[in-house]
Amino acid sequence: MGYTVEKVSGNQVKIAFEIPAEKFDEAVSKAYLKVRGRINVPGFRKGKAPRRLIESMYGEGVFYDEAFDILFPGEYEAAVKENDIKVVDRPEVDEVKQIGVGKDLQFTVKVFVKPDVELGEYKGLKATKFVHQVTDEEIDRRIQQDVDKATTMADVTDRNVENGDTVNLDYAGTVDGVAFEGGTAKGQTLEIGSGHFIPGFEEQMVGMAIGEEKDLNVKFPEEYHAENLKGKDAVFHVKVNAIQAKVVPALDDDFAADVSEFNTFDEYKASIVKELTDRAQKNADTQLENSLVQQAVDASDCDIPDAMIDDETDVMIREMKLRMMYQGLQFEDYIKYTGQTEDQIKEMYKPEAKNRVKMQLVLEAGIKAEGIEPTEEEVEKAIADEAERAGRDVEDFKKSLNDRQKEYLKENAAIRKFVDLIVASAQVEEKDEGEKIDAADTLKAVEDAVAAAGVEDEEEEK
Repeated sequence: MGYTVEKVSGNQVKIAFEIPAEKFDEAVSKAYLKVRGRINVPGFRKGKAPRRLIESMYGEGVFYDEAFDILFPGEYEAAVKENDIKVVDRPEVDEVKQIGVGKDLQFTVKVFVKPDVELGEYKGLKATKFVHQVTDEEIDRRIQQDVDKATTMADVTDRNVENGDTVNLDYAGTVDGVAFEGGTAKGQTLEIGSGHFIPGFEEQMVGMAIGEEKDLNVKFPEEYHAENLKGKDAVFHVKVNAIQAKVVPALDDDFAADVSEFNTFDEYKASIVKELTDRAQKNADTQLENSLVQQAVDASDCDIPDAMIDDETDVMIREMKLRMMYQGLQFEDYIKYTGQTEDQIKEMYKPEAKNRVKMQLVLEAGIKAEGIEPTEEEVEKAIADEAERAGRDVEDFKKSLNDRQKEYLKENAAIRKFVDLIVASAQVEEKDEGEKIDAADTLKAVEDAVAAAGVEDEEEEK
Protein backbone atom coordinates (compact mmCIF):
# COMPACT_ATOMS: atom_id res chain seq x y z
CA MET A 1 0.00 0.00 0.00
CA GLY A 2 1.14 3.53 -0.72
CA TYR A 3 -0.32 6.97 -0.51
CA THR A 4 0.61 10.63 -0.61
CA VAL A 5 -1.05 13.47 1.27
CA GLU A 6 -1.38 16.92 -0.27
CA LYS A 7 -2.96 20.00 1.28
CA VAL A 8 -5.11 21.57 -1.45
CA SER A 9 -6.48 24.47 0.63
CA GLY A 10 -6.51 25.81 4.17
CA ASN A 11 -9.24 23.36 5.15
CA GLN A 12 -8.96 20.41 2.75
CA VAL A 13 -6.45 17.66 1.95
CA LYS A 14 -6.17 15.23 -0.94
CA ILE A 15 -4.92 11.69 -0.37
CA ALA A 16 -3.72 9.76 -3.41
CA PHE A 17 -3.78 5.97 -2.90
CA GLU A 18 -2.00 3.24 -4.86
CA ILE A 19 -2.97 -0.24 -3.64
CA PRO A 20 -1.07 -3.28 -5.00
CA ALA A 21 -2.88 -5.39 -7.59
CA GLU A 22 -2.77 -8.54 -5.48
CA LYS A 23 -4.53 -6.78 -2.61
CA PHE A 24 -7.27 -5.52 -4.93
CA ASP A 25 -7.62 -8.96 -6.51
CA GLU A 26 -8.08 -10.44 -3.04
CA ALA A 27 -10.79 -7.86 -2.32
CA VAL A 28 -12.57 -8.76 -5.59
CA SER A 29 -12.60 -12.42 -4.50
CA LYS A 30 -14.11 -11.42 -1.16
CA ALA A 31 -16.66 -9.26 -2.97
CA TYR A 32 -17.72 -12.23 -5.11
CA LEU A 33 -18.26 -14.39 -2.03
CA LYS A 34 -20.21 -11.60 -0.35
CA VAL A 35 -22.65 -10.69 -3.15
CA ARG A 36 -23.01 -13.89 -5.22
CA GLY A 37 -26.09 -14.89 -3.25
CA ARG A 38 -27.90 -11.78 -4.49
CA ILE A 39 -27.25 -12.42 -8.20
CA ASN A 40 -29.63 -14.43 -10.38
CA VAL A 41 -28.01 -16.67 -12.98
CA PRO A 42 -30.29 -19.02 -15.02
CA GLY A 43 -29.59 -22.68 -14.31
CA PHE A 44 -27.91 -22.03 -10.95
CA ARG A 45 -29.24 -21.71 -7.44
CA LYS A 46 -28.49 -18.36 -5.81
CA GLY A 47 -24.92 -18.25 -4.59
CA LYS A 48 -23.78 -21.22 -6.68
CA ALA A 49 -22.95 -19.51 -10.00
CA PRO A 50 -19.19 -19.42 -10.83
CA ARG A 51 -17.47 -16.02 -10.63
CA ARG A 52 -16.34 -16.13 -14.30
CA LEU A 53 -19.87 -16.80 -15.48
CA ILE A 54 -21.25 -13.86 -13.48
CA GLU A 55 -18.50 -11.58 -14.80
CA SER A 56 -19.22 -12.68 -18.39
CA MET A 57 -22.92 -11.92 -17.93
CA TYR A 58 -22.70 -8.63 -15.99
CA GLY A 59 -19.30 -7.36 -17.00
CA GLU A 60 -15.79 -7.64 -15.56
CA GLY A 61 -16.38 -4.81 -13.11
CA VAL A 62 -19.47 -6.31 -11.47
CA PHE A 63 -17.59 -6.80 -8.17
CA TYR A 64 -15.38 -3.68 -8.29
CA ASP A 65 -17.64 -1.39 -6.26
CA GLU A 66 -18.00 -3.97 -3.50
CA ALA A 67 -14.25 -4.68 -3.56
CA PHE A 68 -13.54 -0.96 -3.28
CA ASP A 69 -15.93 -0.69 -0.31
CA ILE A 70 -14.11 -3.61 1.35
CA LEU A 71 -10.68 -2.04 0.91
CA PHE A 72 -11.38 1.65 1.43
CA PRO A 73 -12.17 1.97 5.17
CA GLY A 74 -8.98 0.28 6.36
CA GLU A 75 -6.71 2.06 3.86
CA TYR A 76 -8.25 5.45 4.56
CA GLU A 77 -8.22 5.12 8.35
CA ALA A 78 -4.57 4.01 8.29
CA ALA A 79 -3.57 7.04 6.19
CA VAL A 80 -5.47 9.43 8.45
CA LYS A 81 -3.98 7.95 11.62
CA GLU A 82 -0.40 7.75 10.38
CA ASN A 83 -0.45 11.37 9.20
CA ASP A 84 -2.48 12.69 12.19
CA ILE A 85 -5.00 14.28 9.80
CA LYS A 86 -7.73 16.11 11.75
CA VAL A 87 -10.73 15.25 9.56
CA VAL A 88 -14.02 17.05 10.20
CA ASP A 89 -16.22 15.54 7.49
CA ARG A 90 -16.71 12.39 5.48
CA PRO A 91 -14.21 11.82 2.65
CA GLU A 92 -15.28 12.08 -0.97
CA VAL A 93 -13.71 9.98 -3.72
CA ASP A 94 -12.30 12.56 -6.08
CA GLU A 95 -11.07 10.34 -8.90
CA VAL A 96 -10.50 6.64 -9.64
CA LYS A 97 -7.49 6.67 -11.94
CA GLN A 98 -7.06 2.93 -12.37
CA ILE A 99 -9.10 -0.11 -11.32
CA GLY A 100 -9.13 -3.68 -12.53
CA VAL A 101 -8.02 -7.23 -11.84
CA GLY A 102 -4.26 -7.54 -12.12
CA LYS A 103 -3.79 -3.76 -11.82
CA ASP A 104 -2.78 -1.52 -8.93
CA LEU A 105 -5.83 0.33 -7.62
CA GLN A 106 -5.22 4.08 -7.96
CA PHE A 107 -7.64 6.67 -6.63
CA THR A 108 -7.73 9.98 -4.77
CA VAL A 109 -10.02 11.28 -2.06
CA LYS A 110 -10.58 14.76 -0.70
CA VAL A 111 -11.60 15.46 2.86
CA PHE A 112 -12.21 18.59 4.90
CA VAL A 113 -9.92 19.02 7.89
CA LYS A 114 -9.50 21.45 10.75
CA PRO A 115 -8.66 24.67 8.94
CA ASP A 116 -5.45 26.64 9.16
CA VAL A 117 -5.83 29.76 11.28
CA GLU A 118 -4.23 33.06 10.41
CA LEU A 119 -3.91 34.63 13.83
CA GLY A 120 -4.52 38.34 14.16
CA GLU A 121 -3.45 40.55 17.06
CA TYR A 122 -4.11 39.03 20.46
CA LYS A 123 -1.57 40.93 22.57
CA GLY A 124 -1.87 44.55 23.57
CA LEU A 125 -5.60 44.71 22.87
CA LYS A 126 -7.66 47.55 24.32
CA ALA A 127 -10.80 47.10 26.37
CA THR A 128 -12.86 48.68 29.12
CA LYS A 129 -13.66 46.79 32.29
CA PHE A 130 -17.03 47.89 33.64
CA VAL A 131 -17.34 47.15 37.35
CA HIS A 132 -20.73 47.10 39.03
CA GLN A 133 -20.96 48.95 42.35
CA VAL A 134 -23.08 47.00 44.82
CA THR A 135 -26.13 48.99 45.98
CA ASP A 136 -27.94 49.04 49.31
CA GLU A 137 -31.00 47.60 47.58
CA GLU A 138 -29.00 44.57 46.39
CA ILE A 139 -27.60 44.05 49.88
CA ASP A 140 -31.10 44.19 51.33
CA ARG A 141 -32.42 41.73 48.72
CA ARG A 142 -29.61 39.30 49.51
CA ILE A 143 -30.26 39.52 53.26
CA GLN A 144 -33.97 39.04 52.57
CA GLN A 145 -33.15 35.66 50.98
CA ASP A 146 -31.74 34.50 54.34
CA VAL A 147 -34.69 36.08 56.13
CA ASP A 148 -37.10 34.08 53.96
CA LYS A 149 -35.21 30.86 54.72
CA ALA A 150 -35.29 31.57 58.47
CA THR A 151 -38.95 32.60 58.50
CA THR A 152 -41.31 30.08 60.14
CA MET A 153 -45.08 29.71 60.32
CA ALA A 154 -47.14 29.90 63.54
CA ASP A 155 -50.79 29.10 64.18
CA VAL A 156 -53.04 32.11 64.76
CA THR A 157 -56.05 31.70 67.05
CA ASP A 158 -56.67 35.16 68.47
CA ARG A 159 -57.55 37.18 65.36
CA ASN A 160 -59.17 37.08 61.95
CA VAL A 161 -57.54 36.63 58.53
CA GLU A 162 -55.12 39.35 57.46
CA ASN A 163 -53.25 39.97 54.24
CA GLY A 164 -50.11 37.81 54.15
CA ASP A 165 -51.61 35.00 56.26
CA THR A 166 -51.68 31.42 55.02
CA VAL A 167 -55.20 30.02 55.35
CA ASN A 168 -56.41 26.43 55.33
CA LEU A 169 -59.87 26.43 53.74
CA ASP A 170 -62.62 24.43 52.09
CA TYR A 171 -64.39 25.83 49.05
CA ALA A 172 -67.08 24.89 46.56
CA GLY A 173 -67.67 26.97 43.44
CA THR A 174 -70.77 27.25 41.27
CA VAL A 175 -71.71 29.07 38.06
CA ASP A 176 -75.44 29.78 37.70
CA GLY A 177 -75.93 27.47 40.69
CA VAL A 178 -74.16 24.53 39.02
CA ALA A 179 -70.88 23.08 40.31
CA PHE A 180 -68.04 22.88 37.79
CA GLU A 181 -64.99 20.66 37.42
CA GLY A 182 -62.07 21.71 39.63
CA GLY A 183 -64.21 24.13 41.63
CA THR A 184 -64.31 22.14 44.89
CA ALA A 185 -61.55 21.39 47.41
CA LYS A 186 -61.07 20.59 51.08
CA GLY A 187 -58.06 21.46 53.23
CA GLN A 188 -56.62 23.76 50.57
CA THR A 189 -53.86 26.16 51.67
CA LEU A 190 -53.72 29.69 50.27
CA GLU A 191 -51.49 32.66 51.01
CA ILE A 192 -53.74 35.70 51.12
CA GLY A 193 -52.42 38.36 48.78
CA SER A 194 -50.42 35.94 46.63
CA GLY A 195 -52.79 36.34 43.67
CA HIS A 196 -52.95 32.59 43.10
CA PHE A 197 -56.75 32.49 43.04
CA ILE A 198 -59.27 34.33 40.88
CA PRO A 199 -59.18 38.15 41.29
CA GLY A 200 -61.33 39.21 44.25
CA PHE A 201 -61.27 35.80 45.96
CA GLU A 202 -58.41 36.43 48.38
CA GLU A 203 -59.41 40.03 49.11
CA GLN A 204 -62.88 38.92 50.28
CA MET A 205 -61.35 36.45 52.74
CA VAL A 206 -59.62 39.20 54.73
CA GLY A 207 -61.43 39.59 58.06
CA MET A 208 -62.89 36.06 58.18
CA ALA A 209 -62.59 34.13 61.45
CA ILE A 210 -61.63 30.50 62.01
CA GLY A 211 -64.71 28.33 61.42
CA GLU A 212 -66.52 31.10 59.56
CA GLU A 213 -68.29 30.30 56.28
CA LYS A 214 -69.00 32.84 53.58
CA ASP A 215 -70.07 33.17 49.91
CA LEU A 216 -67.53 34.98 47.72
CA ASN A 217 -68.76 36.55 44.48
CA VAL A 218 -66.09 36.61 41.76
CA LYS A 219 -65.77 36.81 37.98
CA PHE A 220 -63.51 34.53 35.94
CA PRO A 221 -61.04 36.44 33.70
CA GLU A 222 -61.76 36.64 29.99
CA GLU A 223 -58.39 34.92 29.36
CA TYR A 224 -59.11 32.00 31.71
CA HIS A 225 -57.74 28.63 30.54
CA ALA A 226 -61.10 26.80 30.83
CA GLU A 227 -63.24 27.81 27.86
CA ASN A 228 -66.55 27.17 29.67
CA LEU A 229 -65.62 29.54 32.54
CA LYS A 230 -64.17 32.52 30.65
CA GLY A 231 -65.77 35.76 31.85
CA LYS A 232 -68.40 33.91 33.91
CA ASP A 233 -69.74 35.13 37.27
CA ALA A 234 -69.21 32.55 40.01
CA VAL A 235 -69.97 32.03 43.69
CA PHE A 236 -67.53 30.24 45.99
CA HIS A 237 -68.78 29.03 49.36
CA VAL A 238 -65.68 29.02 51.62
CA LYS A 239 -64.94 27.93 55.16
CA VAL A 240 -61.79 28.92 57.10
CA ASN A 241 -60.30 25.92 58.91
CA ALA A 242 -57.09 27.46 60.27
CA ILE A 243 -54.88 30.53 60.02
CA GLN A 244 -51.08 30.69 60.06
CA ALA A 245 -48.87 33.76 60.04
CA LYS A 246 -45.19 34.21 59.19
CA VAL A 247 -42.78 34.65 62.10
CA VAL A 248 -40.08 36.86 60.62
CA PRO A 249 -36.77 36.95 62.52
CA ALA A 250 -35.36 40.27 63.71
CA LEU A 251 -32.17 41.45 62.00
CA ASP A 252 -29.92 41.05 65.03
CA ASP A 253 -26.96 39.03 66.25
CA ASP A 254 -29.11 35.95 66.92
CA PHE A 255 -30.31 35.99 63.32
CA ALA A 256 -26.72 36.32 62.06
CA ALA A 257 -25.61 33.35 64.18
CA ASP A 258 -28.53 31.25 62.91
CA VAL A 259 -27.96 31.86 59.19
CA SER A 260 -24.17 32.25 58.99
CA GLU A 261 -20.84 31.50 60.64
CA PHE A 262 -20.73 34.98 62.16
CA ASN A 263 -21.74 35.99 65.69
CA THR A 264 -22.80 39.58 65.01
CA PHE A 265 -25.11 41.12 62.46
CA ASP A 266 -22.44 43.64 61.42
CA GLU A 267 -19.99 40.84 60.60
CA TYR A 268 -22.70 38.96 58.74
CA LYS A 269 -23.68 42.04 56.70
CA ALA A 270 -20.02 42.74 55.88
CA SER A 271 -19.74 39.18 54.53
CA ILE A 272 -22.80 39.76 52.34
CA VAL A 273 -21.25 42.94 50.96
CA LYS A 274 -18.02 41.04 50.21
CA GLU A 275 -19.96 38.20 48.58
CA LEU A 276 -21.82 40.58 46.26
CA THR A 277 -18.69 42.64 45.55
CA ASP A 278 -16.66 39.53 44.70
CA ARG A 279 -19.45 38.33 42.43
CA ALA A 280 -19.62 41.69 40.67
CA GLN A 281 -15.84 41.67 40.24
CA LYS A 282 -15.91 38.12 38.86
CA ASN A 283 -18.66 39.07 36.40
CA ALA A 284 -16.64 42.10 35.31
CA ASP A 285 -13.55 39.92 34.83
CA THR A 286 -15.54 37.40 32.79
CA GLN A 287 -17.04 40.12 30.59
CA LEU A 288 -13.58 41.60 30.06
CA GLU A 289 -12.13 38.21 29.10
CA ASN A 290 -15.01 37.57 26.70
CA SER A 291 -14.52 40.97 25.09
CA LEU A 292 -10.77 40.49 24.62
CA VAL A 293 -11.05 36.92 23.33
CA GLN A 294 -13.76 38.00 20.87
CA GLN A 295 -11.44 40.76 19.64
CA ALA A 296 -8.74 38.15 19.04
CA VAL A 297 -11.25 35.94 17.22
CA ASP A 298 -12.52 38.81 15.04
CA ALA A 299 -8.93 39.75 14.14
CA SER A 300 -8.11 36.20 13.00
CA ASP A 301 -9.07 34.44 9.80
CA CYS A 302 -9.89 30.86 8.87
CA ASP A 303 -12.04 29.03 6.34
CA ILE A 304 -14.34 26.89 8.48
CA PRO A 305 -15.85 23.80 6.77
CA ASP A 306 -19.64 23.69 6.87
CA ALA A 307 -19.50 20.31 8.61
CA MET A 308 -17.88 21.87 11.69
CA ILE A 309 -20.58 24.55 11.86
CA ASP A 310 -23.33 21.95 11.39
CA ASP A 311 -21.86 19.78 14.16
CA GLU A 312 -21.69 22.73 16.57
CA THR A 313 -25.24 23.73 15.66
CA ASP A 314 -26.38 20.21 16.54
CA VAL A 315 -24.57 20.53 19.90
CA MET A 316 -26.41 23.80 20.58
CA ILE A 317 -29.76 22.21 19.72
CA ARG A 318 -29.02 19.32 22.09
CA GLU A 319 -28.10 21.80 24.83
CA MET A 320 -31.37 23.64 24.20
CA LYS A 321 -33.38 20.41 24.43
CA LEU A 322 -31.58 19.47 27.68
CA ARG A 323 -32.33 22.86 29.26
CA MET A 324 -35.98 22.51 28.30
CA MET A 325 -36.11 19.00 29.74
CA TYR A 326 -34.76 20.27 33.08
CA GLN A 327 -37.54 22.89 33.04
CA GLY A 328 -40.18 20.25 32.36
CA LEU A 329 -40.68 21.36 28.75
CA GLN A 330 -40.65 19.35 25.54
CA PHE A 331 -38.79 20.59 22.47
CA GLU A 332 -41.65 19.38 20.26
CA ASP A 333 -44.09 21.56 22.23
CA TYR A 334 -41.76 24.56 21.86
CA ILE A 335 -41.69 24.09 18.08
CA LYS A 336 -45.45 23.80 18.01
CA TYR A 337 -46.06 26.94 20.09
CA THR A 338 -43.49 29.10 18.23
CA GLY A 339 -44.51 27.88 14.78
CA GLN A 340 -40.88 27.17 13.90
CA THR A 341 -39.30 24.05 12.46
CA GLU A 342 -36.13 22.49 13.86
CA ASP A 343 -34.32 23.44 10.64
CA GLN A 344 -35.34 27.09 11.11
CA ILE A 345 -34.00 27.05 14.67
CA LYS A 346 -30.74 25.54 13.39
CA GLU A 347 -30.41 28.32 10.83
CA MET A 348 -30.96 30.84 13.61
CA TYR A 349 -28.18 29.25 15.68
CA LYS A 350 -25.65 28.92 12.85
CA PRO A 351 -23.97 32.36 13.25
CA GLU A 352 -23.33 31.69 16.94
CA ALA A 353 -22.21 28.14 16.15
CA LYS A 354 -19.74 29.49 13.59
CA ASN A 355 -18.37 31.95 16.14
CA ARG A 356 -17.99 29.20 18.75
CA VAL A 357 -16.08 27.00 16.30
CA LYS A 358 -13.86 29.87 15.23
CA MET A 359 -13.15 30.79 18.85
CA GLN A 360 -12.03 27.24 19.63
CA LEU A 361 -9.81 27.18 16.54
CA VAL A 362 -8.24 30.54 17.39
CA LEU A 363 -7.57 29.48 20.98
CA GLU A 364 -5.94 26.25 19.77
CA ALA A 365 -3.82 28.19 17.27
CA GLY A 366 -2.80 30.72 19.94
CA ILE A 367 -1.77 27.94 22.33
CA LYS A 368 0.35 26.40 19.57
CA ALA A 369 1.88 29.74 18.58
CA GLU A 370 2.85 30.50 22.18
CA GLY A 371 4.07 26.95 22.84
CA ILE A 372 1.85 26.75 25.89
CA GLU A 373 2.01 23.57 27.94
CA PRO A 374 0.10 23.62 31.24
CA THR A 375 1.97 22.59 34.36
CA GLU A 376 0.82 19.74 36.56
CA GLU A 377 -0.42 22.29 39.10
CA GLU A 378 -2.47 24.10 36.43
CA VAL A 379 -4.06 20.83 35.29
CA GLU A 380 -4.86 19.98 38.92
CA LYS A 381 -6.56 23.37 39.28
CA ALA A 382 -8.61 22.75 36.13
CA ILE A 383 -9.73 19.42 37.59
CA ALA A 384 -10.56 21.03 40.95
CA ASP A 385 -12.57 23.80 39.25
CA GLU A 386 -14.56 21.26 37.24
CA ALA A 387 -15.19 19.18 40.37
CA GLU A 388 -16.48 22.29 42.16
CA ARG A 389 -18.83 23.10 39.26
CA ALA A 390 -20.12 19.52 39.40
CA GLY A 391 -20.51 19.64 43.19
CA ARG A 392 -18.15 16.67 43.57
CA ASP A 393 -15.31 15.83 45.94
CA VAL A 394 -12.06 16.56 44.07
CA GLU A 395 -10.39 13.20 44.75
CA ASP A 396 -13.50 11.20 43.89
CA PHE A 397 -13.98 13.28 40.75
CA LYS A 398 -10.37 12.73 39.71
CA LYS A 399 -10.67 8.95 40.11
CA SER A 400 -13.78 8.91 37.90
CA LEU A 401 -12.04 10.56 34.94
CA ASN A 402 -11.11 8.54 31.85
CA ASP A 403 -8.18 9.39 29.57
CA ARG A 404 -10.31 11.42 27.16
CA GLN A 405 -11.76 13.50 30.01
CA LYS A 406 -8.30 14.08 31.47
CA GLU A 407 -7.06 15.29 28.09
CA TYR A 408 -10.08 17.61 27.81
CA LEU A 409 -9.29 19.17 31.19
CA LYS A 410 -5.64 19.51 30.22
CA GLU A 411 -6.77 21.40 27.11
CA ASN A 412 -8.94 23.61 29.35
CA ALA A 413 -5.88 24.42 31.46
CA ALA A 414 -3.98 25.42 28.33
CA ILE A 415 -6.88 27.62 27.19
CA ARG A 416 -6.99 29.24 30.62
CA LYS A 417 -3.28 30.01 30.34
CA PHE A 418 -3.64 31.54 26.88
CA VAL A 419 -6.63 33.67 27.92
CA ASP A 420 -4.67 34.88 30.95
CA LEU A 421 -1.88 35.89 28.56
CA ILE A 422 -4.34 37.89 26.42
CA VAL A 423 -5.74 39.67 29.49
CA ALA A 424 -2.33 40.33 31.08
CA SER A 425 -1.03 41.98 27.91
CA ALA A 426 -4.18 44.07 27.31
CA GLN A 427 -4.56 47.78 27.93
CA VAL A 428 -7.56 47.87 30.24
CA GLU A 429 -9.44 50.95 31.38
CA GLU A 430 -11.64 50.39 34.41
CA LYS A 431 -14.93 52.26 34.70
CA ASP A 432 -18.08 52.17 36.77
CA GLU A 433 -20.84 50.14 35.12
CA GLY A 434 -23.08 53.21 35.29
CA GLU A 435 -20.88 54.90 32.68
CA LYS A 436 -21.56 52.02 30.31
CA ILE A 437 -25.30 52.58 30.68
CA ASP A 438 -24.91 56.34 30.24
CA ALA A 439 -22.88 55.78 27.08
CA ALA A 440 -25.58 53.48 25.70
CA ASP A 441 -28.24 56.09 26.47
CA THR A 442 -26.15 58.79 24.79
CA LEU A 443 -25.65 56.64 21.69
CA LYS A 444 -29.39 56.00 21.47
CA ALA A 445 -30.08 59.71 21.82
CA VAL A 446 -27.65 60.44 18.95
CA GLU A 447 -29.25 57.73 16.78
CA ASP A 448 -32.72 59.14 17.52
CA ALA A 449 -31.53 62.65 16.64
CA VAL A 450 -30.02 61.45 13.35
CA ALA A 451 -33.21 59.58 12.49
CA ALA A 452 -35.31 62.65 13.29
CA ALA A 453 -33.05 64.85 11.15
CA GLY A 454 -33.48 62.42 8.27
CA VAL A 455 -37.26 62.65 8.54
CA GLU A 456 -37.10 66.48 8.52
CA ASP A 457 -34.88 66.45 5.41
CA GLU A 458 -37.36 64.20 3.61
CA GLU A 459 -40.23 66.55 4.52
CA GLU A 460 -38.27 69.52 3.18
CA GLU A 461 -37.61 67.71 -0.10
CA LYS A 462 -41.34 67.02 -0.46
